[in-house]
Amino acid sequence: MSNKKSIAILGSTGSIGTQALEVIKSHPENFQVEVLTAQNNVDLLIQQSIQFRPNAVVIGNDAFYDKVFNVLDPLGIKVYSGEKSLSSVVQMDTIDVVLTALVGYAGLVPTIKAIEAGKHIALANKETLVVAGELVTSLAQEKGVNIYPVDSEHSAIFQCLVGEFHNPIEKIILTASGGPFRGRSRKFLESVKKEQALKHPNWDMGAKITIDSASLMNKGLEVIEAKWLFNLREDQVDVVVHPQSIIHSMVQFEDSSIKAQMGLPDMRVPIMFALSYPDRLKADFPRFNFMDYPQLTFEQPDSDTFRNLALAFHALGREGNAACILNAANEVVVSAFLEDKISFLGMSEVIENCLDKVHFIKTPSLEDYIATDKETRIKALELIN
Repeated sequence: MSNKKSIAILGSTGSIGTQALEVIKSHPENFQVEVLTAQNNVDLLIQQSIQFRPNAVVIGNDAFYDKVFNVLDPLGIKVYSGEKSLSSVVQMDTIDVVLTALVGYAGLVPTIKAIEAGKHIALANKETLVVAGELVTSLAQEKGVNIYPVDSEHSAIFQCLVGEFHNPIEKIILTASGGPFRGRSRKFLESVKKEQALKHPNWDMGAKITIDSASLMNKGLEVIEAKWLFNLREDQVDVVVHPQSIIHSMVQFEDSSIKAQMGLPDMRVPIMFALSYPDRLKADFPRFNFMDYPQLTFEQPDSDTFRNLALAFHALGREGNAACILNAANEVVVSAFLEDKISFLGMSEVIENCLDKVHFIKTPSLEDYIATDKETRIKALELIN
């Protein structure tokens, strides 16, 4: 009987997916790849599949099915395509952990299907909890499924809580790098272009999350994710800007003590912890040296200039489908910004407008979330065009 964990990676060709495969490759005695999926990056998916020999692959875009099938079927790898396949493949008996590394709202339904099938989740897709946190966490509880956070900040909180689960949290402090525009004025931000926004000072990530980081929406989404992951009230989540990105986040307990998780900014660390928990595996990642960082600094986030953080707190306080509206509007405006169709500051205006205008539902079902997402995207596109 093998003690290896069988891993399904949803979004294996993206930043998190490729780094997860690095982790798996360096620990062949601990992990094996069961499923790989990609939306459009067909050549990399084929290359990964030849190397890791999964049981099955899913290519999201049906147009590429034949190309993938022709290469992988002779190797005995099952090939599926389309969104529905994504939701059924995660239910395979042979899977132990599903790493959801899809970008945005696309991760919601496959994650729910995996939880329904009793699979533990390594969650890199924060939008799943932003959009439908209440529904997803209660389903996980009902099915006895653990959700292990992959976001560096939430992994930090989780690591600080190991051994502390019986001790109530007073508050958590999420750290933010401040992104490439930290300290800049609204006047400066009026004319910034995507090329500037895509230059993150500390982390190497995909385009969508890098823009979110520049606008502080990423931190806003993380605040909402933290509420659901750790069962917190809005007033128990603080955000502090920490430009060096060495302290990944902190937990304050009721005796005033604070625990922090530190290290160099390297996403392979939280990925590996989510996959290997409760064990820590040996790794040859670069080590942090205090002498290289004689000063660690902290400052208040500027939510007047970067309004997305305040909008996220507003959506969190409102509950219902407000965070679903926030997320859908944000996905549309980020996509438009990357195509030079909206200004950097214009993104927040559209999101705020959608929060005001899209139909609010206090206790939404999954169908309501899906309808809200659709309605918001239509509204956001109208506002942009």
